[in-house]
Amino acid sequence: MMHVNDPAVVERLMRTKGTWAIVGLSTNPWRSAHDVSLYVRDTMGMEIIPINLKGEDVHGEKGYETLADIPEARHPIDVVDCFVNSQRVGAVIDQAIAIGAKAVWLQLGVFDDDAVQRAREAGLDVVVNSCPAREGWHYGL
Repeated sequence: MMHVNDPAVVERLMRTKGTWAIVGLSTNPWRSAHDVSLYVRDTMGMEIIPINLKGEDVHGEKGYETLADIPEARHPIDVVDCFVNSQRVGAVIDQAIAIGAKAVWLQLGVFDDDAVQRAREAGLDVVVNSCPAREGWHYGL
């Protein structure tokens, strides 16, 4: 079943201050995650946590290799923003469920119906095929 984003959920996630783990955020300035994460932090006012294969710090923020590596003191994770391809996003969603994240946000072009269903069944809010930087103009951000 194809997921349809709930505009009320999108708006709440964008307006409610919290912690966003940005999976796929690296130091590569040519990747979309690089600029979008700045928007999430600097325009939306969220705390961001970079998650990347090397555990690199990005934008002066402490990075980690996986969601499970984020220290308990930085929990709860409000949104796990997924900048990974569709073949990898299921594992990221399973990690988000395991750490008790409140929501998953799959970026433009990222789809996995089975993983989205698992997230919804676990009680997470879900946004699919969307970008907060593109959604921001709807909400005056």
